[in-house]
Amino acid sequence: MPRRFRHIFATLSVSALMLSGQATADTFPSNKITLVVAFAAGGVADTLARMVGQGLSERLHQPVVVENRGGAGGNIAAGVVAHAAADGYTLLVTTTAIAINETLRETKTFAASDFKTVAIVASSPEALVTSPSNPANNLADFVKAAKGKSINFGSAGVGSGSHIEAEYFFKKIAGIEATHVPFQGGAPAINATLGNQIDLLATTLGGGAAAQVAAGKLKGLGIAADKRASVTPNVPTYAEAGFPGFFAASWVAFFAPAKTDPQIIATLNTAINDTIKNPDVQQKLATIGFDPIEGSPAQAESMFKAEVTKWGEMVKALNLSIK
Repeated sequence: MPRRFRHIFATLSVSALMLSGQATADTFPSNKITLVVAFAAGGVADTLARMVGQGLSERLHQPVVVENRGGAGGNIAAGVVAHAAADGYTLLVTTTAIAINETLRETKTFAASDFKTVAIVASSPEALVTSPSNPANNLADFVKAAKGKSINFGSAGVGSGSHIEAEYFFKKIAGIEATHVPFQGGAPAINATLGNQIDLLATTLGGGAAAQVAAGKLKGLGIAADKRASVTPNVPTYAEAGFPGFFAASWVAFFAPAKTDPQIIATLNTAINDTIKNPDVQQKLATIGFDPIEGSPAQAESMFKAEVTKWGEMVKALNLSIK
């Protein structure tokens, strides 16, 4: 083929691909959307995926399917979506774990750069709670009493946000030694706290602790937030206990493969934000200890990158790693 015709053919091919991509973005969605949840059914990520998925289906007029792919701290589902077609029909629903795992996990089949953040929909502050029989009434009391003693704290698993936040707080901020006791899930950890088997539980309010604290079954010592939570108004912040400037929360977010068309991401983001604005959804979130988050894809991406950096710094400071 003469060079002149090869050039014309290449130009036409590129133009056709561009037009095809534009047509795909313009007509999105025209098929079902699958939400790959990084954790088991019944957990926080699954609950929010189904809540938001219903809103997506109503607004985009396509079926939304939830597929739970738990395991490896969220890495199995993340690996699936990272290598899925970048067409907007396969999204990852996960938690702060994806930001933590970027530094914590030595072995994984993806990187944070393999994703585009579609939306971060809700967050719940990390909290430290104990049994009502504990004499400490707040975090300042607990830290003062723990100085020079051997204490322990529990959390749901090793390498979770609650584990890392609490260990960093004790060792790097409060200056006390605390032994971590991991549990296979939030329910066993809460039960151990109720039974005085551990001194303290590191959890998120949205991890089931909010209801227990509100009912008086657990005593909230502090939350790592800039203000008190409406669901537990009597629990002070870390700052109120004399430890200002330290904030940590668990959030739930939706991600797409990195090469997904920005127009498709914008369409999904708008539908998700509209769902989160629904008063019924906001009430449901508040009941389980989560605050709604709305924002553009750029704002969500910026928050995600900041979270990767923040959690990475804590992981490195504690010299933690998981193969």
